[in-house]
This record gives sequence, structure tokens and C-alpha cells, in this order.
Amino acid sequence: MEIVTKIAPLALALIMLGLGLGLSVKDFTRVIRNPKDFLIGIVCQLILLPIVAYILVLILRLPIEIALGLMIIAAAPGGVTSNVLTKFADGDVALSISLTAVGSLISIISVPFIVFTSAGMLGVTEMSTEITMTGIALKMALVVTVPVIIGMVIRGFAENFISSNINIVNRTTSLLFVIVFAAIWIEERENIFNYLAQAGIAVLVLNIVMMILAFYIAKAFATGVAQRKCISLECGLQNGTLAVFVATQIFNDVAYMIPTAAYALVMYITGFIFIYILRKSN
Repeated sequence: MEIVTKIAPLALALIMLGLGLGLSVKDFTRVIRNPKDFLIGIVCQLILLPIVAYILVLILRLPIEIALGLMIIAAAPGGVTSNVLTKFADGDVALSISLTAVGSLISIISVPFIVFTSAGMLGVTEMSTEITMTGIALKMALVVTVPVIIGMVIRGFAENFISSNINIVNRTTSLLFVIVFAAIWIEERENIFNYLAQAGIAVLVLNIVMMILAFYIAKAFATGVAQRKCISLECGLQNGTLAVFVATQIFNDVAYMIPTAAYALVMYITGFIFIYILRKSN
């Protein structure tokens, strides 16, 4: 796991820098002007998703490593991928960007809280006593919040250049995402299929259930079809690199990262199927 431990923080920082390059102040002020859709999306993503994940852990009686790994990926908010797929689905891209931006900043508090609370409820004892919720939050701030702010500052000074090359930035962040998960697969190639057999059903069920739940909640409360699509995808596409980073900071066992690797594979497949269904229904 040595390679993953070394590259995950750097990859996450660069991905969050790329996210910052695509943001502006209006992506945050939009939340104040149109709070209803944002609140529905953020509640589904940061509150409902971890609750559903924990219920699945209890129902499926997952091994501790897989169970907490599932909680880690459930705690990680959506990343740049959700913005791209929302655009493919003809969803509300502006709302998607706002949810990603604010969710990423909130994550420095929400992710450690959800993970440590879940660990306590599941009786996990493998965490070092030197690792604290505050310590993880500070580390996340360095690799999540700071790069986002730097990216926004750079965009402020060179907005025309950044805007014209934002597709290159998005492709680069996607490549970094692939590199992290390729490293996991390579380092654990002897055990990966055994882990995936244990985690595969759990992540598939979580992914599908959350997209469906979010879709119908948004259908009942959100303002329109585009917002419904956006919220559904935001709840189905998690920030896998962030989840890997958190797992490597707390545990030395790669088993805790397997649900993340499995989810990263599943979410693309189900995401594109979901988009196909939405487009066909239109």
C-alpha cells in the first residue's frame, strides 16, 4: 500500500486544485440566491447517503473492513466527475458545481465525523490512538480546502485562459483519479478479486438505491427536471480519491479501500446507464 499512501494526497490536492480552477465566487453565492435545490441535494448527499450505507452494513452483515470502507466512500461528497456527467444528462450543471464546491469544503468536518462515528458504532479498534478527528480534519483542509482556494485565486488572475482550457484541466483530474485506483489494483492484484467479491454487491446496492432515492426525493421537492437529474447523479458519484486519502490516513490495511475501488468502477457503469434511461425517457 506504500505507493497508494504516497500518491493519494498529491493526487487529491491536484484534483482539488483543478476543481478550484473551475470555480468562481458565484458558485457559492448561487446557493444563497437559490437555496431550495441546494439544500435538498446537500441533505441527500451528506446525511441520507451515510444513513443508507449504515443500514446496508447492518442488513448485509459485512466484515468490519468492508463495512467501514463503505462508510468512508459514503461520506465522501461528489467530485468533478458528477459535474461532467450532469452535463451529459442535461442536468443543472450550475447546481452540480455548487453542490460539489460547498460539499468539498464541508467535507473537512463531515467526513471525519461520519467515519469516526461509524467506527465507534461498528466497534472498530484498529485505529491508532494518535489519530484524531481534528487531526484528520486538518490534513483534509491542507489537501482539499487550500488547493481549492489556490485554484480560485489563479482563476481570478487568469480567468480567460483558465476558462478556455478548462476541458484540459478536467481531463487531467480524471487521469489522476484513474492513476490512484490503478495503483490500488496493481499493489493488491493477488487479493483484489476476493475483496471485490465481498464489497461488490454492497457498493452496487448503495449506488443504485441512493440514485433512485435521490431522484424521487428531488422529484417531490426540487424545482425541475434538470435539478432532479443533478441531485440524483450527485448522490451516486462520490469522490473516490478523497475516500482513498482518508482510508490511508487512518488505516494501514488496504481492505478498507476496496469498497472505494469497487464503487469507483460501479458508479461509472450505473451513472451512464442512468443517463441513458433519462435521455430515453425524455
